[in-house]
Amino acid sequence: MRYLPAVEALNVCGDWYDVVDLPDGCFAVAVGDVVGHGLEAATSMGMLRSALSAAIRALKEPAPALEVLGLYARSLEGALATTAVKAVIDTSRRRITYSSAGHPPPILLNLGDSCTLLDQATDPPLGARREHVTRPQAALSYAPGDTLVLYTDGLIERRDRDIDVGLALLADVLARSGRLDPGHLADALLSGMDVSSGARDDIALLVVRL
Repeated sequence: MRYLPAVEALNVCGDWYDVVDLPDGCFAVAVGDVVGHGLEAATSMGMLRSALSAAIRALKEPAPALEVLGLYARSLEGALATTAVKAVIDTSRRRITYSSAGHPPPILLNLGDSCTLLDQATDPPLGARREHVTRPQAALSYAPGDTLVLYTDGLIERRDRDIDVGLALLADVLARSGRLDPGHLADALLSGMDVSSGARDDIALLVVRL
């Protein structure tokens, strides 16, 4: 896990990550990004992170948990347009179930060094719709030793390039460095994406060896 505030943000940011143990050999991971910087964004971030952590414990599935979070975001000042992605890992079935609220897709690296974007269950950010709509959810299998990477947009987005270029670069760096242990892999991703010495946007990065 790595957390880098934007160089001008004075360590007060709106990005977050979270890991939650669940029953029956499952656990959940999430990252999210509140619009803006400063104390207001950090306050909203803390409340949203706590709400999503509670929701996934009660509901056990990522899409319903994000639906609850979206309803909560409507009543929380500064929370609208927040993006988040939630994944539940079932270690007994070796299966990842996920849902995204307007967030960049997680990446799964397998032992053959190929990458899969978890982009089959993407919906608008929290509170973007006036009416409640059921959020999509998707699932895929993994093998022991695969690596799941979740991150916020500060890792891949730059003003002078398309987001697809950033995603391709991240996948390339991940494939070349994927055999490192999770801590060193996180550092290699930050270095390879040229943000290890400071970022213009907040970055939350979560590397999970499955």
